[in-house]
Amino acid sequence: MDADVIIVGAGPTGLMLAGELRLAGVRPLVLERQPRPRETPKANGLGGQILQLLRYRGLLDRFEAAGTGPVQPAPRYPFGGVHVDFSPLADPPLRGLTLPQPRLERLLDERARELGADVRRGHEMVGVGQDDATVTADVRGPDGPYRVTARYLVGCDGPRSRVRELTGIPFPGTTHPEVNRLGQFALPDSVTRLDNGDLDVPGLGRIRAGSFTRTDRGVFGFGWLTPEIVMVSTTEDESSEDESTGVESTGVESIEVESTGVDDDAPMPLTELQDSIRRVLGANLPLGEPFRLSRYRFQARQARRYRDGRILLAGDAAHLFPSTGVGLNAGMLDTVNLAWKLAADVDGWAPADLLDTYHHERHFAAARTLLQTQAQVALRRGHDSAAEALREVFLELLVDEQPLRRLGALIAGTDIRHPLPNANQHSLTGTFAPDLTLHTDQGTTSVAELMHTARPVLLDLADRSDLRESARAWQQRIEIHTAKTDHRPADALLIRPDAHIAWAATTDEPADTAVLTLRDALSRWFGTP
Repeated sequence: MDADVIIVGAGPTGLMLAGELRLAGVRPLVLERQPRPRETPKANGLGGQILQLLRYRGLLDRFEAAGTGPVQPAPRYPFGGVHVDFSPLADPPLRGLTLPQPRLERLLDERARELGADVRRGHEMVGVGQDDATVTADVRGPDGPYRVTARYLVGCDGPRSRVRELTGIPFPGTTHPEVNRLGQFALPDSVTRLDNGDLDVPGLGRIRAGSFTRTDRGVFGFGWLTPEIVMVSTTEDESSEDESTGVESTGVESIEVESTGVDDDAPMPLTELQDSIRRVLGANLPLGEPFRLSRYRFQARQARRYRDGRILLAGDAAHLFPSTGVGLNAGMLDTVNLAWKLAADVDGWAPADLLDTYHHERHFAAARTLLQTQAQVALRRGHDSAAEALREVFLELLVDEQPLRRLGALIAGTDIRHPLPNANQHSLTGTFAPDLTLHTDQGTTSVAELMHTARPVLLDLADRSDLRESARAWQQRIEIHTAKTDHRPADALLIRPDAHIAWAATTDEPADTAVLTLRDALSRWFGTP
């Protein structure tokens, strides 16, 4: 075979998957139809659970160095046409890293190549087929057509996924009628930036930074990406009367028919954004030379299934969310969940249903993200007094700490608890492993450092020789560590390569039950020894 896994698409999702597969010893081949990386920033940074995962891989320092600053708490976050204020919390649940997508993709590309991945740009997949043992992809490359084979193929090729279309996986959902236009600029001298970041615009007066200005024609917003560069956006409902609640669809072809958005391959003209601002605000806003221009419609979609035999989907090919700031988080986390499971199958020791858990777990996670982003649609769409009342009540509920933390965790994706089977039903099972400080005979380390190699770990926190001995038969597939920690949440933790806890022993759990449930968990996730 030409590779173990063919990856279609060299965006953040595909490149993250390539790196994760190489960590697991798998040979990926990445096919990207664009001849060179895009320079237009489709996203401005990362936020949510993926930042913690990058730290667990030892990559966060490298990503921070390429950004415009360190990972920082988000004191305010746009949510459905309002701003959620996290500043009253000493430790805000939502953090972000300003890192334009072209830099992110370069970092992920460098990492994948450093680990030995084969990344081919200007190579477009035009056909795909599969049988019981292999997947075959027909490719159109710079030197002509050719064919490659692998054990599996993963479509990371975005909203209009050719892989999803050719495989016949339905992509039902809604295309919302609002048209969003966005630009990034250095503002001309005729517009004054005030000390607090507000704008003083001739003919308009003061416009507040980080706020939404609502008029009868739509919504205008702006915020500063850097002290010199501003992001300006408009939202207008350009639907007909019968489309005002969105266009529902269930067919495989629907996204091609219903989406009228233009991606960054064909940016809109500057005059279009200027005309939209004039319609919404009723006056002109002088703009400088654009760094980015884009137009898009929000969609809420989820693939009916993430796996069809030896073909799988990840990222925007599997799900689309009707808000910004969550897609990269979800897509890159898809790949971390998937990579080690593909590697287990390629290595020949995967339990029979291991790969199916990718669909069950990540479909569930995306459904949670769809829940909060669809709620944002309901919050932002109305412009009448009833809609204003809804937004006001919503913000009043967030004055209390607990709902504020809960919403922050929902946005960040840190509230995900995979419904994993576990006989003792420990509260940590299915959650992301906490980064405990670990004291060992070799010195002090942490859970994050143990996860750098993406290997599964049995972490004995109570010197339980019975548990260590019961896991010896799996020592070729897992690492076994003994340590003490200042605040022990369990006697032992079995942590998967994606940093989720597959099993936990309760404090002082009797050996007869702890050993039995541990062996069951090891067999379920890491096969027969």
